[in-house]
Amino acid sequence: MFLVFLGILLGVLAMLLPLYRAQKQAERLEEDKQQVEQERELVVDFMHHMVEALGEGPTQGELRQRIVHAAILCSGALSAALFERTGDGNMRSVAVEGLFPPHRPLPPAAREKLTTRAKFIEQVLRSEAFPDNEGVVGAVVQTGKGQLIADAAVDDRIVRHDDPALKVRSVIAVPVQFRDEFFGVLAVANSADGSPFTGTDFSLMQSLAEQAALALHNARFLNYQIEKKQIDLDLSLASGIQQMLLPESMPKIDGLDIDARYSPAQKVGGDLYDVFALTPRRIGVAVADVSGKGIPASLLMAICRTSLRQIAPRHDSPAQTLTELNRALGGNLSNGMYITMLYAVIDLDAGNVTFARAGHELPLLSRRNALTGVPDESFVGSEGMSLGMVPDEIFGAVIEDRTEPFAAGDFLILYTDGITEAPNDEAKEFSNDRLADTVRTLHSRSARELNDGILESVHRFTGDEPQRDDFTLVAVKHT
Repeated sequence: MFLVFLGILLGVLAMLLPLYRAQKQAERLEEDKQQVEQERELVVDFMHHMVEALGEGPTQGELRQRIVHAAILCSGALSAALFERTGDGNMRSVAVEGLFPPHRPLPPAAREKLTTRAKFIEQVLRSEAFPDNEGVVGAVVQTGKGQLIADAAVDDRIVRHDDPALKVRSVIAVPVQFRDEFFGVLAVANSADGSPFTGTDFSLMQSLAEQAALALHNARFLNYQIEKKQIDLDLSLASGIQQMLLPESMPKIDGLDIDARYSPAQKVGGDLYDVFALTPRRIGVAVADVSGKGIPASLLMAICRTSLRQIAPRHDSPAQTLTELNRALGGNLSNGMYITMLYAVIDLDAGNVTFARAGHELPLLSRRNALTGVPDESFVGSEGMSLGMVPDEIFGAVIEDRTEPFAAGDFLILYTDGITEAPNDEAKEFSNDRLADTVRTLHSRSARELNDGILESVHRFTGDEPQRDDFTLVAVKHT
């Protein structure tokens, strides 16, 4: 009878056991589901903190602080820190909240100076630097994988501090990385309830670090866009100011046909040209090239033009004008910057042109040969050094005037090296010879037609090659 009862009991148990197992499995699944849901809510909450932070337009330091603050709220840790790599291969804490233990033992001398916990955090946690292969943080940097230290007491990489408040019980450190962009390491220490961090906590921190990396990436991208827009605005303003400084029209003088062209390689160029009347029968013509590009060059160009306009009327000699200009510009030229310039004075009553060359390209004179009637082109030289390169004494001793006849039918062409050095797809330059050939062909044309022809020849020569340097071209014809 007992055996029969035992058999029935075992049969019942055999029937109930699968049900029991199924119930336990369902309970575990429900627990896992709740954990996943809780982690999802925490990640969503963290994302909300990051989106909210980005919406407020924080500085980089403020965003970092938001990240460690949100990490504490979402993970239940007592402290958190964000470490970033410095330029010398070290890691440094860039944001911290809570009493996060220093990576290294605190020097006794430093301990004596500390009066409060806040000062401790400020002086040590924010200034501590260590190699990027040292400790738990270094392990994350070197491997690119997170570290879960459930029991810090058995891990030799954890520093044992004398201060009980700095005792490390459990640590999680995870990489903050978006695609190939490494931002640093996010670490939390000691859970608020005193229990060790678990695999679930580790998974949560990895998810939080991914969202933090995305927030830092977006912030960097937004800052880049803002900076780019500001730079574009600055360049547009500088370009507008530069265009205002160039002559709006050429002076109207009987006997002269003048045309000028200017095409910067960038939004803001470093070339300068100016044409202005000195007397009813004398004009000054200048072409210059400022070293460098962009806003610094354009500002120097503006100073140069203003100074030239003030100085030129005081001197009959172009060399004396450039000598005084060199003296005036001395305090405005930073290291490595200089200006090449050719300044010419055309005197219609005297029938000549006098020029001085401060290291600039040779002027081109085109005259019709009285015997053959064929145009004759020549590049005319004179001694001189670039403005801003040497002291006044040396500059004044070297620069010299040169005077050439300038009769009816003659052309004076001034230009910058962007014209003659314009390269083609074979890296050959347009050259002085090609410029002279073009001028010879168009000698009988107007100044405007001559410049059109020169620029057309340059563009035909360079083809699809991008413009490498500024183009400046001034043609003066004695009619």
